[in-house]
Amino acid sequence: MRSFSVSPIEMFASLWRNRELIKASAKREVLGRYRGSFLGLLWTFFNPLFMLAVYTFVFSVVFKARWNVESDSKTEFALVLFAGLIVFNLFGETINRAASLVINNPNYVKKVVFPLEILPVVTLLSALFHGMISLGVWFLAHLIFFGLPHATVLYLPLIILPFLLFVLGLSWGLASLGVFLRDVSQFIGTLITVLMFMTPIFYPITALPEEFRQWLYYNPLTPVVEQARDVLYWGKPPNFFMLGVYTLVSAVVAWLGFAWFQKTRKGFADVL
Repeated sequence: MRSFSVSPIEMFASLWRNRELIKASAKREVLGRYRGSFLGLLWTFFNPLFMLAVYTFVFSVVFKARWNVESDSKTEFALVLFAGLIVFNLFGETINRAASLVINNPNYVKKVVFPLEILPVVTLLSALFHGMISLGVWFLAHLIFFGLPHATVLYLPLIILPFLLFVLGLSWGLASLGVFLRDVSQFIGTLITVLMFMTPIFYPITALPEEFRQWLYYNPLTPVVEQARDVLYWGKPPNFFMLGVYTLVSAVVAWLGFAWFQKTRKGFADVL
């Protein structure tokens, strides 16, 4: 039986080796989602705008949430909220599909010699595409209402790249686990909903009592959302020490997820 390398070098080598297949699959994934719809890719603009309008109304008008006690600007609230939603949607869209990736593609396991390890990468790139569209909408809104954003937006890739590694590692682990435990998909859906409200997306972390704030930082989404918000809207540079620790942890999570996927993939065909 063929053995699959779990080396960290193989993790990146496989992505490079299959880069053309990944590119083609990601393109098909994005276009296939809207095939047959009247508006097509325009839904990538309308969906986040619609959800942003709903969330802004509910939390800024109904619940009277504020980011800045001195400001009652609905536009400011919407932009700060949207920055957090972009990060969370990237996570949620990828992780929500991760557990069913192998299950939904049994032909790749049984009949075709296919690099299964790229499936989570394709899903992540599809989510990243939608995230970039949303980010473009964010920049356009900021330009219209507040002018050019702060130069600190240039730090954003330094925050997002480690986050992508972290999400990819989780996706590899869940894609494998979902083959053997079918309840994982149900659990993940509930967990994502919980994380959405346990991440400071709709409220500032300072809104929590002091004794609860530290617990929120155990949520791996919290530092990413907070720092993305800082560089995008508030004009603050990232916390480089926290960013360094997060990058190290993300690299370990990515490798562990990849190693688990490689170790268990030999049993996929027997289960499916």
